[in-house]
Amino acid sequence: MKHVNRIITILVFIFLYIPMIVLGIASFNSGTDVAVFKSFTLSQYGNLFRDQSLLELLRNSLIIAVLSSVIATVFGTMASVGIYAMRGRMRRAVMTLTDIPMTNPDIVTGVSLALLFAFTGTALRLNSVLGFWTLLIAHITFNFPYVILNVMPKLQQMDPELVDAALDLGCSPMKAFTKVVIHEIMPGVLSGALMAFTMSLDDFVISYFVTGSSFITLPVEIYNYTKKPIQPKIYALFTLMFAVILLLMVLMNLLQARSDKAKGRAAARRVRV
Repeated sequence: MKHVNRIITILVFIFLYIPMIVLGIASFNSGTDVAVFKSFTLSQYGNLFRDQSLLELLRNSLIIAVLSSVIATVFGTMASVGIYAMRGRMRRAVMTLTDIPMTNPDIVTGVSLALLFAFTGTALRLNSVLGFWTLLIAHITFNFPYVILNVMPKLQQMDPELVDAALDLGCSPMKAFTKVVIHEIMPGVLSGALMAFTMSLDDFVISYFVTGSSFITLPVEIYNYTKKPIQPKIYALFTLMFAVILLLMVLMNLLQARSDKAKGRAAARRVRV
């Protein structure tokens, strides 16, 4: 049974990653046919970095991803502390409401936000409300629950007596928060920020409904590329994006593992004492 499970796991990973492997190989192919590898070349990456329009779109995506992840992390951490202070049914009710945006289909969220922005634009008598700010608000909205999802477990794992000890030693509530709570939940905060960044960087569905012609992100523009024969430099772009997101996810898992290991050592020391 163990061998069967191992084979199934290997097949699942092959199924998940073989498209990206093919895409990566195609990005080094001198030909335009994915099925025929002519010779190794880096010219596709050179063409990519010489394309100013694509680089500008990538810059737009990075701006939105960085700003939305930072804002969502700040407010998500504050919200997590507030939810953690609740008790009983109130906490469960708020957590259920927080989880709904993550389970809600992206297309429903995108259409809902687009209607909201359209209504706001009509109420303010604005001709074109969709643009940078609507895109940023939308990305903060769907990133917010992911930050809470990462921070809340760290708050629940934290020893509440640490805060009480800090208060007994003369710390103000704010100083106890900055000196104790933030230190304890920092791995969750960083994990939430990285997840928010990756979710924002490659989002298409929600961005498609809330973006305007004045500010377009890379995933939205790539959708237009799929309507015609794809240029090989797009393979290079996809490969670089996948590598960056993969690196961030590995970093997030390493931070989580390091935090769990540190918690285990601290617990072991307390038991020995």
